[in-house]
Amino acid sequence: MSKQPIGIFDSGVGGTSIWKELNLLLPHENTIYLADSKNAPYGEKTKSEILELCKKNIDLLIEKESKLIVVACNTATTNAIKVLRETYNIPIIGIEPAIKPAALQTKTKTIGILATKGTLSSELFHKTTDLFTNGIKVIEQVGEGLVQLIETGKINSLEMKSLLKTYIEPMLDANVDYLVLGCTHYPYLIPQLLELLPKHIKIIDSGEAVARQTQTVLRQHQLLNNTTNKPTLKFYSNGSPEVLQSLLGNNHHVAYLDF
Repeated sequence: MSKQPIGIFDSGVGGTSIWKELNLLLPHENTIYLADSKNAPYGEKTKSEILELCKKNIDLLIEKESKLIVVACNTATTNAIKVLRETYNIPIIGIEPAIKPAALQTKTKTIGILATKGTLSSELFHKTTDLFTNGIKVIEQVGEGLVQLIETGKINSLEMKSLLKTYIEPMLDANVDYLVLGCTHYPYLIPQLLELLPKHIKIIDSGEAVARQTQTVLRQHQLLNNTTNKPTLKFYSNGSPEVLQSLLGNNHHVAYLDF
């Protein structure tokens, strides 16, 4: 089983920010990535709709013989991870905003979080926030429209820059010193964010932590691929493969798959 792939899915192309961290830490692991762009963004759907989409994606990844599933989507994790782990007999790694490290390291006792409506309104997000932010002020901002712009290849558009400026200004006014990116699409916006933010504000996301947790769980289940063969890396999109291709570069092939 160790040579079977890690299955990864997201509501589109954003989860490739997680895939890149996984591939960096575990360069010999075979992977299958599903971009459910047809149904992006998950952040505006109901909890039951999100759960059904997750099941559809996991069923396909299991059909393709995945040994472990990474839910590379904050909204999917915060709304569905508990039920998914109860439903499937396969290790499932979730992802949620990196509230804890930001709360532990803030000097101004004020942190900002940019996330989808689905993540910010979820029970798991509120539990995590309550657990780690005692005495910390949290400025929450719904990144409405950001995922759609990324999914349509408009990362560097004027519209994107205008939206980001609108969302960041209240955080600057509140004197945040950490900005938590609560959506796997958002690391692709870091270059623009760096232009908008003063140098002392640190941007933090969950990618590296998710990769480390995946490595730990693979080791616990004796599923690490210890061969040094060149891995098989498969990418599927049910939306526009071109957008996913542009983020991955020409070294990887993206295939269209209707799922």
